[in-house]
This record gives sequence, structure tokens and C-alpha cells, in this order.
Amino acid sequence: MKNLRFGIIGLGMMGREFASAAARWHHLTAEETAPEITAICSRTLDAGTVEWFRRIAPGIRLVTADYTEVLASPDVDAVYIAVPNHLHEEMYTAAIAAGKHLMGEKPFGIGLKANTAILDACRENPEVFVRCASQYYFSPAAQQLCAMFGTGSFGRILEMDLGFKHSSDLNPDKPINWKRMNLYNGEYGVMGDLGMHVCAVPFRAGIVALDVRAVLTKVFEERPDGAGGRAACDTWDNAVLLCSAARAESSGGIFPMTMKFQRIAPGEKNTWYISVYGTRASARISTKNINRIEVLEYGGGDRQSWQVIDTGHETVFPTVTAKIFEFGGPDHILQMWASFIHEFGHRKVPGTFAGCVTPEETALSHR
Repeated sequence: MKNLRFGIIGLGMMGREFASAAARWHHLTAEETAPEITAICSRTLDAGTVEWFRRIAPGIRLVTADYTEVLASPDVDAVYIAVPNHLHEEMYTAAIAAGKHLMGEKPFGIGLKANTAILDACRENPEVFVRCASQYYFSPAAQQLCAMFGTGSFGRILEMDLGFKHSSDLNPDKPINWKRMNLYNGEYGVMGDLGMHVCAVPFRAGIVALDVRAVLTKVFEERPDGAGGRAACDTWDNAVLLCSAARAESSGGIFPMTMKFQRIAPGEKNTWYISVYGTRASARISTKNINRIEVLEYGGGDRQSWQVIDTGHETVFPTVTAKIFEFGGPDHILQMWASFIHEFGHRKVPGTFAGCVTPEETALSHR
């Protein structure tokens, strides 16, 4: 098996998730290339974090607080950059210019200007492979719903309802972090933080928003600053968007598409969901029941009924896990990274929804 040597810039939650996925790469049964972590970088390098990464990634040769050292290293072929949004433009463009293949975190720039600069760098360096992280549509249930777009199963789409909700900010005494400040997160607020997760499926299905109406909410205007004082929260906590949408490649008509992005949603842990209603079929999925898809097929007459289908571990990229077993949260990450490595090696993926989010799709989100 060949190795693609990675540097991780940003050692927080998602950096650790990638390292964990790389450590169990042999769980995949058909991939010819594996990620090898050879460098790690963070502005704050505490001993415990470094020891954790070294324990599960023994190939690490470079530990640094300076990301430019990672980009200059001959032992690094590609980078995963998981840093706050205000650093995306600087680091992503530098990585691309240095010839390092890139998996970057959403939203690919703090705003439209930054995103445009990143896409310009991609166009100027076409040999560099660049993708954006968004894992949720790799579940078997989501893949089944997505396949219905390609087969025309829905008929004419009447409506779509999709979103991402969690309640991590419901506690007003939770100390502030960078995602709650425009300076670091951007003026989009929750829409920048969660937006690409919500938009990924419709964009890949060729669905475009023709216009946008929005109700944006700031729930808590200040939080503890972690040092005994208070700090202003100036980002949007919750957003509800109502768009007129249409399939770009067909004359199927305009339909409403409602998108919700919520950090303060009581009762929600980390819920990503999609409902599609059509004249011939409808389908809905939610990570609350991650292995379930509900389908209604309409063949005429008065009878209409939803059927519930429980999916197994029927993944795009095969694993040692038998199909009889259920799919789980960490499996999303492994499948997303399998897609990145597979497309890097083959320059193609097994299907329309088997590829990671592209830079061009992040531009649609910003627009």
C-alpha cells in the first residue's frame, strides 16, 4: 500500500478525528493508498496533545507551531487544515501555492472575498488537489436518498426541508470561543460554521437557490470570557432561510427550499436532516436515526403510505464491517477521508455523491 504523507495544521477536535481515522485505515478493504501523518502543527503545543498524536501516528517527524514549516517540509505531500475561519485565506492559499494537496475545513474563507482568493489559487495551481470537509452525506441512508436524485425517482420536486441543529450553546454560562465572534468566525455566524453541511447535498444534486429570505437570530449577546469577565457575542446563533430553488439542468419548476442552521436548538445534539417531497416519491433522513430512511412512493390513486427502511453498513468505500451492522458517527469521517484519498489517486469517484465537497461548491455557499 502506498502512503500519502500528511501534515495536520490545527490539532483540535477535527484534527484528532482525522488522526484517528488514519490510524484505522486498514478497516477499509479496497483502498490502495493510505494517509501517513508526518507533521503536526498548532499555535499551542501542549505536551499531552503532542504525546497523543505521536502515540497513534508514529511516523510524525515534524512538530511545530509554525505552519510554514509544514508547507516547506519535503516529508509532507498534503495537508489537512482545521483552523478558525479568519485564517483560511492565508493558510489555504499558502498551502496551494506550496504545491501541497489540501483538505480544508468549511466554510473555505471567512467571507466571499477570502473564498474568491482561495478559488483563484486553485485555478492558478490546477495540479494541486483541493477539497472541503463535510462528512454527513456519506452515511448509507443519505447515499440512498441522494441516489434518488440521479434516477429521477422524486419526479417534480415540490419542496425540500434540510438543516443542521445542535444545542451546544444553549447554556448561557458556556465560555465564549472563536465561533461566537465575527472577527474570527465571520459575519455569516452559524451559516458559515454549519452552512456547507446543509448545502452539500442540494448543490451536488444541481439544485440552486434563486433567491434567499432569512430570519437571523442572536440569542445571547454576551458570554463569560473565561477570565472572570464578559465578552460580546456578535455572531448569529440561529438562521432560518427560505429559498426559491430549482434544478439547474432541467425545467422541473421552482420549489421552496427551507434551510435551518441552529446552534441553540433545545433537544438537539447534532442533528443533520433532509426531507425531499416530490410528485412520484418523497424521502426523509435524520442523524437522530442515522441508519433509517423513510420513503413514500406514489403510484396514483388515494393510497399513500411511508415505508421505513433500516440500512446496514452498506458504505461507498468497503470496510471489514459486515453490512448487517449499523453505521455510526466516526464512520462518516472514515468514509469522507476514503473519498479524498480515492479521488486523489484515481481522479474520479464511484458516484456523484461519493466525492468530497469541491471548492466550487463552497463558492456557491458563500454566494
